[in-house]
Amino acid sequence: MKTMAKPDLGFWKLWNLSFGFFGVQIAYALQSANISRIFQTLGADPHNLSYFWILPPLAGLIIQPIIGTMSDRTWNRFGRRLPYLLFGSILAVIVMCLLPNAGSFHFAVAGALIFGAFSLMMLDVSINISMQPFKMLVGDMVNEKQKGLAYSIQSFLCNAGSVVGLIFPFMLAWVGISNDAPGNQVPDSVTFSFYGGAAILIACVAYTFFKVKEMPPAEYAAYHGITDEQEEEKANCIHLLVKAPKVFWTVGLVQFFCWCAFMYMWTYNAGGIAEQAFGWNPDPQLANDPINKALYQEAGNWNGILFAVQAIGSVIWAAVLPRFSNRRMAYFASLIIGGIGFISTLAFSDKWLLFISYFLVGTAWAAMLAMPFTILTNSISGKHMGAYLGLFNGTITIPQIVAAVLGGVIFKLFGGLHQLNMIVFAGALLIIGAFCVFTIKETYAEKHNIAADNAAE
Repeated sequence: MKTMAKPDLGFWKLWNLSFGFFGVQIAYALQSANISRIFQTLGADPHNLSYFWILPPLAGLIIQPIIGTMSDRTWNRFGRRLPYLLFGSILAVIVMCLLPNAGSFHFAVAGALIFGAFSLMMLDVSINISMQPFKMLVGDMVNEKQKGLAYSIQSFLCNAGSVVGLIFPFMLAWVGISNDAPGNQVPDSVTFSFYGGAAILIACVAYTFFKVKEMPPAEYAAYHGITDEQEEEKANCIHLLVKAPKVFWTVGLVQFFCWCAFMYMWTYNAGGIAEQAFGWNPDPQLANDPINKALYQEAGNWNGILFAVQAIGSVIWAAVLPRFSNRRMAYFASLIIGGIGFISTLAFSDKWLLFISYFLVGTAWAAMLAMPFTILTNSISGKHMGAYLGLFNGTITIPQIVAAVLGGVIFKLFGGLHQLNMIVFAGALLIIGAFCVFTIKETYAEKHNIAADNAAE
């Protein structure tokens, strides 16, 4: 069955589809930049630090396919994807107010770490519930011609939200909020950042919820070529994976190396730059030295600034990507440049010069946000869009789980002391991923009936 082509959407309609992602990404950025800092402050051993990072991708691996499949079968007066978006954001707000207080409830170190780990898992569950509908909304409502633009807008909002979330602790410390705390408590600069991020998150998601109107079922079926018989057909995840287009797996191969690389950045970057540019000594015997602790907390704030530089680089590069006539070459070049950015951290011991490294890393991040979903959603029909996007999230979460499980082992192989080695290793992984791009061959699932479109208009 040929499908009617979806109409072009105006810029502001495309913007509204993804605006809530700005708030969700603030929460995600706060998590990414501060989780290792929070757990090391609570008393975690750096050799075990990567194990705490197993929880977020594990939650995503389980939750996103469920949300995708359930939302494929959901139709009510609030929409198809939007109810999940609202529920996830409310849950995220609650957890964001609890997580940074893990050290303030007078738990012993072990109790604080367990409470923090549980809060982290719930935060990532809620972020995944909130994040997935945005990708699905673009797949549902935007035609193939505009998907590149739609995901570029989403990438811009994602990175803009990252900048806000990443600089929050630094800015609060700059205006006088305490960046130190007694015992294993998290500094107020971090705690209040999570509170502010929670408020912005719910406001942005509410904007998208009230501004976007999803297609009713009959219209959705017409645009995606779904017959009554197909609508009744049920497919489980195993069946969908067996029937998945080849591009699902080839893009997934690239994703494996990319997301392993970024997992190591999130886990070890704060410690790495603390050594490289702030004079922090990673010797465990100095863990309670007040001066050494202060250096680490100062580096923790700067870590957010470097991640913000990465996000700014990503915003700029996202504007360049559509100018490439060959999508695979754009993808390849972006990952190569990002890999060079990671490796170049070895050359810079000045905290300001590290801006160069993380600006380059931003090119890889821009491509990772836009390219895989554009390529994948073009290759699948709308019938199981949510389920496939949920399953595709496995190409993001499984690499992170693998990286987290192996992180302690690899860290020990590199000497078990200097965390910057893991950032260089991340650069090598990105370069391997870049060469895997050449295994991708793009396909298109939906053939449009132009005559029918003209009649419909």
